[in-house]
Amino acid sequence: MASKNVQHFNDVNFDQEVLKSDKPVLVDFTATWCGPCKALAPIVDQLADELGAEVKVGKLDIDESPVTAGKLGIRGVPTVMVFRNGERAAQHVGLTTKAKLKELIGV
Repeated sequence: MASKNVQHFNDVNFDQEVLKSDKPVLVDFTATWCGPCKALAPIVDQLADELGAEVKVGKLDIDESPVTAGKLGIRGVPTVMVFRNGERAAQHVGLTTKAKLKELIGV
């Protein structure tokens, strides 16, 4: 079951919710047809539940928000990016572990 702490980002709200956020933001770029994305989803949900007070966690479906995905050069999913102060601070492409995601966030 998806976590209530995972936000949904899109072309409309990305700038406000991610780039203008006052805390670090982990964005999981995903797609409904992507098998590894489905495997990563519970890990992202766990992180959102654990770190929700200090880090904003959300997903962006690349098929529903192609403008943002294109601007950021997303070529494969899953891609996870961490943004701090409106800048891309870290990135990982492909399925990964919760430990690696925490390392990207810096916690």
